[in-house]
Amino acid sequence: MRLKSNPFMSLKTLSFVTLLLLVFQRSHSQRNYDDYNRIGFTGGVTFFDIMTSDLVTEQGTGFTGGFTTRGAFRNNFDLIYGISFYGSKIGVQGSSGMDTQFINYSIQAAQLGLLGSYNIVKHHLSLEFGPILNVNSKMKLDSETYEGYILEGYTTLRAQDIQDINRINFRVAGGLTAGIESLRISAMYQYGVTNMLGRLNDKDFENKDFKGNTSTIVVAAVVYF
Repeated sequence: MRLKSNPFMSLKTLSFVTLLLLVFQRSHSQRNYDDYNRIGFTGGVTFFDIMTSDLVTEQGTGFTGGFTTRGAFRNNFDLIYGISFYGSKIGVQGSSGMDTQFINYSIQAAQLGLLGSYNIVKHHLSLEFGPILNVNSKMKLDSETYEGYILEGYTTLRAQDIQDINRINFRVAGGLTAGIESLRISAMYQYGVTNMLGRLNDKDFENKDFKGNTSTIVVAAVVYF
């Protein structure tokens, strides 16, 4: 029997762990290598999709915002910790018989990232990579109008049936950050290594083997203080 996860408790745990990591990272960077340690705020746009053969999806545009800290670690490497909040969109194709369209869903999420940063040009250009813990809401329909629409490829699966997705997911991320010491622009790709649609397999649907991995492009600006 699968235990139900509580996204609110997970978010509290995530925030607590983030604060601990921030304290550790600041202490580590100041005691060992140099005094470079910056806290910043980040904001940007996201392009979210679910890679799956079980649904016909359309990439959606969303937003992100949060805070991060970057500190010197060793030689040409920095460490980056932070928590970000995401509002993602995705479309899933469905039909009412007379009308076929992409039905819009929204997902709210918080992410805890622990990234390594290799400085190609110190304080100006870096390659970043690492794991991300994603705690998200259900995939909520934007409008009740489409609740009864039948999803493409099915005879009984309705738009309202697929909202209860996995709430805790892991991702790997990689990208580039460029700019000046106090302002950087980043472009990052996140791939979901867990099956975000796995929770649907516990339901009494005609498909018992849902599989889907998230694909997210994040373009953001970071202002350091």
